Amino acid sequence: MTATLVDRATLAVDPLEAARVLLGSELVADTDDGEVRVRLVEVEAYRGQDDPASHCYRGRTPRNAVMWGEAGHLYVYFVYGMHFCANIVALDEGRAGAVLLRAGEVLSDPGIAHVRRPTARGKDAELARGPARLCSLLGLGREQNGVDVVDPASPVRLEPGERVPDDDVRTGPRVGVAAGQQRPWRLWVAGSRAVTPYKAGRARADGPDW
Repeated sequence: MTATLVDRATLAVDPLEAARVLLGSELVADTDDGEVRVRLVEVEAYRGQDDPASHCYRGRTPRNAVMWGEAGHLYVYFVYGMHFCANIVALDEGRAGAVLLRAGEVLSDPGIAHVRRPTARGKDAELARGPARLCSLLGLGREQNGVDVVDPASPVRLEPGERVPDDDVRTGPRVGVAAGQQRPWRLWVAGSRAVTPYKAGRARADGPDW
């Protein structure tokens, strides 16, 4: 039976709205070691030329071209010369926007997950805690840039999962950026041990009205 995937139109909205959709959704990847499934517990929204923290702030380039395309595709980029980070594109074609996938909880066979992430040293919360670890676990790299996660035939697929109750959603400053950092566009699931730690400032429980 073919699994139900998130509808493209559901993601073709403002990145902050798309981030709320993605929180609690499940990302499934077919890896060399078997299927890996994670529940997204931390995401971060980025817009386009009105967002100084966005890769598209200065316009379209070969590197960020996917972010200007249709919603539902992966935008994967290399950072610090050592890590990959993955986003899911939001908005309509021609309008840049995406949501960074920051952390996930493993729902599939933990044995396979630990084979893929041996440095987690048996700690399940560390398997996909942070965007680089999440990409490593799911096998997301340059070859996956542009992959359509709402296509049933895709090697990486996005399923709806169970919506996170509003009372369990927290918002706060984005991580690892200077310009636009204080925008409360990072969303996470309260109480999840897989969420990346953030010490500067307090978590907000009174963010956008979902």
